[in-house]
Amino acid sequence: MTIREELERRETEILSPYATLSRNSRGRERKEEECDIRPVFQRDRDRILHCKSFRRLKQKTQVFLQPMGDHYRTRLTHTLEVSQNARTIAKALRLNEDLVEAIALGHDLGHTPFGHAGERALNEICPMGFKHNEQSVRVVEILEKQGEGLNLTWEVRDGILNHKTSGKPHTLEGKIVQLSDKIAYINHDIDDAIRGGILTEADIPEKYAGVLGHSTKTRLDTMVHDVIIHSMDQPEIRMSDEVGEAMRGLRGFMFEHVYMNPAAKGEESKAIHMVTNLYIYYMEHPDLMPEQYQKMLRGCEVTREQAVCDYIAGMTDSYAVKKFQEYFIPESWKN
Repeated sequence: MTIREELERRETEILSPYATLSRNSRGRERKEEECDIRPVFQRDRDRILHCKSFRRLKQKTQVFLQPMGDHYRTRLTHTLEVSQNARTIAKALRLNEDLVEAIALGHDLGHTPFGHAGERALNEICPMGFKHNEQSVRVVEILEKQGEGLNLTWEVRDGILNHKTSGKPHTLEGKIVQLSDKIAYINHDIDDAIRGGILTEADIPEKYAGVLGHSTKTRLDTMVHDVIIHSMDQPEIRMSDEVGEAMRGLRGFMFEHVYMNPAAKGEESKAIHMVTNLYIYYMEHPDLMPEQYQKMLRGCEVTREQAVCDYIAGMTDSYAVKKFQEYFIPESWKN
């Protein structure tokens, strides 16, 4: 018996009857020889962790565009916080922690530079639209490894695709990540907003703070505990009505006072301008994109619009700024 087979056997003994067992995975699009050490979801997690798109998340905006300080979240630190919340919940519920971690680490791989501002810019200018969850699936299926993709299991790709509020994950592990994403960004965005002088703790309405807590730490603790308590030994992942309603209310408060606040988002119009103009420029000059994207165009694998979206979505904030300066700013005006 290999180490992998022994780990798979332990899953059947230890995990909940509602867990997704590694040995029962629907598999990969391309058949592969099994690893002798790692079950399939652990192997997927490792592939995501080592891919280039994951490393680029460190220079992609979460909420604040190029904030003045080292302690604001980036898309990478957001991803790690989602992963930690999800793993805590999965372990307590005896669900598949490897699957949860793989989905969490991969859920934002397709996010644009400049956060949701970049996503809105591509969605508005590209005829086929743009959604970062769908782009994350394109990254792992097609774009990574110079067009080979990561060949992940169906369960991981399903969880990545369906992590948004409107999604419907087919596994409980995917549902944990979907909820953990909201828990993470609501709490760390409050923390960053307080750090940036956009909010104070006293600004949070008592009808939400009274239920969830009066600090980032206590709110996070309340939400995670509530999910575990109300999902234990159940075929669903849920919160209590009271905590769920308070979380949704707090999320609405954040949209009004942070996500749409000119003090926090005042630079977004500039980011949208950059992304929009880069799109137009590459549509006119596709020969300036890297060989990988030109090869896809020559092979008629994608439309020009798709190739341009793929390239821009993969950029970091700093690389997008660099390319904008290269194409649109005279040399004598640059710093």
